[in-house]
Amino acid sequence: MIPASGPYRLTGARVPAAMAEGLGHADAQGFVTCDLTVADGRIGGTGGPEIPIRGAIVLPGLVDCHTHLDKGHIWARKPNPDGTFMGALTSVAEDRGARWTAGDVRARIEFSLRSAYARGTVAIRTHLDSGDHRTASSWEMASDAREAWAGRITLQMAALTTLEAVESDAYRETADLVARHGGVLGAVTYPLLDNSERLRTFFRLAVERGLDVDFHADETLDPASQTLGQIADAVIETGYEGRVLCGHCCSLSTMAEAEADRILDRVAEAGLSIVSLPMCNLYLQDRVPGRTPRYRGITLVHEMRARGIPVSFASDNTRDPFYAYGDMDMLEVWREATRIAHLDHPVGDWPAAFASAPAQALGLEAGVIAEGRPADLIIVPGARSWTELLSRPHADRIVIRGGRAIDTTLPAYAELDPLMETP
Repeated sequence: MIPASGPYRLTGARVPAAMAEGLGHADAQGFVTCDLTVADGRIGGTGGPEIPIRGAIVLPGLVDCHTHLDKGHIWARKPNPDGTFMGALTSVAEDRGARWTAGDVRARIEFSLRSAYARGTVAIRTHLDSGDHRTASSWEMASDAREAWAGRITLQMAALTTLEAVESDAYRETADLVARHGGVLGAVTYPLLDNSERLRTFFRLAVERGLDVDFHADETLDPASQTLGQIADAVIETGYEGRVLCGHCCSLSTMAEAEADRILDRVAEAGLSIVSLPMCNLYLQDRVPGRTPRYRGITLVHEMRARGIPVSFASDNTRDPFYAYGDMDMLEVWREATRIAHLDHPVGDWPAAFASAPAQALGLEAGVIAEGRPADLIIVPGARSWTELLSRPHADRIVIRGGRAIDTTLPAYAELDPLMETP
C-alpha cells in the first residue's frame, strides 16, 4: 500500500482535529478530512501516486510519557502474590535484588521498545529504579538502548527513588549520574512532615544540574496525602523554571472537593503538567480480598483541564507486579482511558493527551500532523469514527515512520523465556 520510495499522497484521510495543524476545518465529529502528501520523510511536497484510504483515521505517532521499562515483563518469574501495592513493592524489590543483571535489564527494555515501535509510539519516558549499587548499571543499559533506538524512538530516563533520600550523599550521587546521562531527576513523594524542606533541596539539586523533574505523587486513595500541592508550593516558592511532570495524583479523587479545588488552583499557578495512569491505578487501587472495589484511582483530569493544566495519559507498568497486563500500546491506553475517565461526549481535544500534550511535557516536538512535520503516522484501516477507533485493538494498523511503512510484527513472549528460568 505504501511505496517503498518516492513521494505519495494519502487521499481521504480523517485526522483528529486535536492532532492536526493547518489541515483544514473540523467537522461536527471532530475530524479534519484531508489529503496528506508525503515526500522526503515529511508531510508536504508534491508528486507521487495517490493512495485512497477512504476515510480511514490517520494519527500522528503517539507519546508514552510515564513507563517503567526496567521492571517490564518480570511477571512470569515474579508475580504479585495478592495484587496489592505492597505486594508489588515487595515482589519488585526481591526480583531486583536477585535478577537485575545488565543483560537482563537490557533485554527486557529492548523487548518493550520493539513492542512500542510496532504500535506506533515515537517517544517514551521510562523511570529507572535508582539509589542502590545497581543504579549505574541500569542507567548504562538504558543509555545504550537510547542510542541504539535513536531515530526510531526518543527515549528519556528519569531517576526513581523516594523523596526521603534527598538529603543523602547517595541521592546527590544519583543526581550527578542523571546529569551525566542527560536524564530527568525524579522522586516518589509521601506525606511527611518535612516535605517542604526536602522539596527545596530536591529543586536546588535539579537547578544546579540543569535538570527537568518528574514525580510520582499521591499514588494512594488516602485523602490526607496531598504532596501534589506541596510540589506546586515548592515550585512557586523556589521559582523553579524547568519542566515538572507529576504522575498518578490518585488521592485527589477521595478528598473533599474544596480541598481538591485548592490544590488544583495551586497546580495551575505553578504550571505543572500531570500524567494519569488509569490502567495501573485501576489494577492496584482499592484492592481488598473478597471485596468489590469502590474507588478506581483516576485523578481529576476534567477539573485539571478546566483550569488549563496540561494532562496526559500513559502506560505506566507492563506485565510486572504493579500491573499484570499491558503491551506498550498507546492506542490501548487511549481506548481504556476514554472509558475509565469519560473522555467523550464530547471528545473535544482529549486526543491531544496521547500525543502533543505528553510531547510538550517531555520538551519534544511530536504528536501533531502538520505541513513540514515528520511523516510519523498511524493509519487505522476501517476506523472512520471515534467508536470504530476505540472499539477494537486494530492489530491491522499501518505504522509509517519517516514516510515508510514499518514491520509491525510484535516480539513473541517466548523470546523472554530464557530470562524467566531459575538462575
